[in-house]
Amino acid sequence: MDTGIIEHEGIVQCAEKGVVHVKITSRSACGACKARQACGMAETQEKIVVVPTPEAGCYAPGEAVCVGVRKKAGRIAVLLAYGGALVVLLAALILSVGVFGAGEGVGVAVSLAAVVLYYGVLWLCRRRIEHTIQFTITKI
Repeated sequence: MDTGIIEHEGIVQCAEKGVVHVKITSRSACGACKARQACGMAETQEKIVVVPTPEAGCYAPGEAVCVGVRKKAGRIAVLLAYGGALVVLLAALILSVGVFGAGEGVGVAVSLAAVVLYYGVLWLCRRRIEHTIQFTITKI
């Protein structure tokens, strides 16, 4: 049954007033493969997720928990991080080279600068974006 939630198991690092810091291990698609030791292609990465919750006092360091986020929120994050950057990159490249007649080197530089500017605007809007992407936490 599809619940519409992406979940990861993790360990509570610390709990502060209103927030719980959870360490999760992110694995690549082949991270669970039995041949990953010999292959060398598997990739695991530890990440700390900050989960705002009014019940933060109920969680103790070292406790196993499950952190979840709605799939829709995950899609929005991917769209903002990758889709938006791609659109900005292509638009800047087409405008600078195709419309304004700049050389390819200048077009690439303008495109990369536009992407940096795009990520800067995302960073400035991060508080507003945080409210659309909310994590949940449950004890295991």
